[in-house]
Amino acid sequence: MTTTQTTAADIRERTWVQALRATMTGDVIDRSDARYDEARRVWNGMIDRYPGAVARCADTADVVAAVEVARAHRPAVSIRGGGHQVAGSAVCDDGLVLDLSTMTGIHVDAHTRTARVGAGARWAELNRATQRYGLVTPGGEVSETGVAGLTLGGGLGALQRAFGLSCDSLRSVEIVTADGTVRRASTQHHPDLFWAVRGGGRGLGVVTEFEFDLYPLGPQVANALVLYPYEEARSVLAAWRTLVDRLPDTVSPEFALWSVPPDPEIPAEMHGTPVVLVAGLYAGDAQEGLDVLAPMARLGTPLLDATGIVDYTASQSGLDALFPAGGRYYFTSHFLDDVDDAVAAALVAADADRPNPESLIIIRTLGGAVARVGAGDSAFAHRRARFNVSFDAGWSDPALDGTAIGWARSGWAALRPFATGGVYVNFAGLGEDIDRAATYGRHAARLTEIQRIYDPDRILVEAAGCP
Repeated sequence: MTTTQTTAADIRERTWVQALRATMTGDVIDRSDARYDEARRVWNGMIDRYPGAVARCADTADVVAAVEVARAHRPAVSIRGGGHQVAGSAVCDDGLVLDLSTMTGIHVDAHTRTARVGAGARWAELNRATQRYGLVTPGGEVSETGVAGLTLGGGLGALQRAFGLSCDSLRSVEIVTADGTVRRASTQHHPDLFWAVRGGGRGLGVVTEFEFDLYPLGPQVANALVLYPYEEARSVLAAWRTLVDRLPDTVSPEFALWSVPPDPEIPAEMHGTPVVLVAGLYAGDAQEGLDVLAPMARLGTPLLDATGIVDYTASQSGLDALFPAGGRYYFTSHFLDDVDDAVAAALVAADADRPNPESLIIIRTLGGAVARVGAGDSAFAHRRARFNVSFDAGWSDPALDGTAIGWARSGWAALRPFATGGVYVNFAGLGEDIDRAATYGRHAARLTEIQRIYDPDRILVEAAGCP
């Protein structure tokens, strides 16, 4: 005969779950709910955590109610926006998930070129809304990514040299702090909190709405995508590095060591073949962009030149299918001041052990508008770096977990002697690589002090963030 023993922890959990149900209008999904497994899942299939309950907030008032329950009963707390962060920090074991995924409202004001965006929205939704008016705000590279997590961590993306990081376009945020107060933070109101949310990531409160500046671009843009033979990796990288210095800030060039994806527009016989990939989006007139991007096809002997004019929304969603929800992911990164011959040799050597075709190494260029923001003007600590390199392991078979993660970690370690010491908080493994000195640099102490001001009892400081 099997018996179930009720523990003190079970009783505490039931108490705060009941308190949520008594004060919220949105759903509260606990372990007994048929929707529980769906509610606890996030994009990264590596993450398999079992919260005590998921509080699916309908609006800001629900967030306030949930924060007050957290303050009264002190469960562990995690915050879910789009649920797309690699580390899976949207969900915690045995605690309270503040789920903002239904708070997806978007209002675009074409006259003032601004957008107000709910914390549960994804970039695909925001792109569709802004492109109705031929406007954009700088997002990432996969449109299924949540607006909240990308922005709070800084927001590297395809438009960063033209318009800055995602966080650089913020005008204000609505945020619920640990005392349950709703604040509108901007450069004029609560400027310390506004400074912190622009790249400071997690543990600052629950951001419920973002207000962004918008910029004219689209609906069509020039997009470069050129594949080169893998054997030319080092020579193409050297030529790419030289080209980067000559390209205008309207391009944020990328270089990748990857394998040809199963794209129906690419000949089937090329699928899975290791290649060198260079890419870039032109933030300006599309026809003009074709001329500016043309040198990307002259770095070696192209296998395929797919450069052309596409819809901006298509350029942002083109990679979505290659990083499906439920896949297993582990991303880690470095910032670099240069990509010289020694760095190229280290990258090619690391790629030789790449465990599967889906994994890749990618170099992104910074500078431009990113560097024009003052080093101390936001919490993002890597303004002066020239490049970001990430080792992006992606796979589907759990038996490959150790091999794939080991590859990303060993590649990261091999590149460490050439790096600045900084780590991008959105690409920091499964959270174990988040070192405050590396991710926040000289801003770490100021972030800690701001957290003490707004959350002295550490109710949300330990929260896993809003991915």
